[in-house]
Amino acid sequence: MRFFYADGNPYIGPQAVAEGVFRRIASDVENFAVLPERFVEGGDTVVVEGRYRGTMKATGTAVDAQFAHVWQLRDGKVVRFQQYTDTKQWAEAASS
Repeated sequence: MRFFYADGNPYIGPQAVAEGVFRRIASDVENFAVLPERFVEGGDTVVVEGRYRGTMKATGTAVDAQFAHVWQLRDGKVVRFQQYTDTKQWAEAASS
């Protein structure tokens, strides 16, 4: 199932990510939190495991979804980001 915030994917550049993802999440999700739990480093790649939490404003349904973020770095800057999350839980919370 495709994550509904990925409809403009790929988002290229900080402005595109801010507008296409974070602004929309802030508008849709009350008390949104990104809670990292574990960091795994491997050279220029860092994997972060954690949870997204919040409540969908439109439905009042809570989200407590696991995520994995894969960050690729070059010269200390992020050059690629990929996330994996429970898209089914997000979709159900948005439509409940």
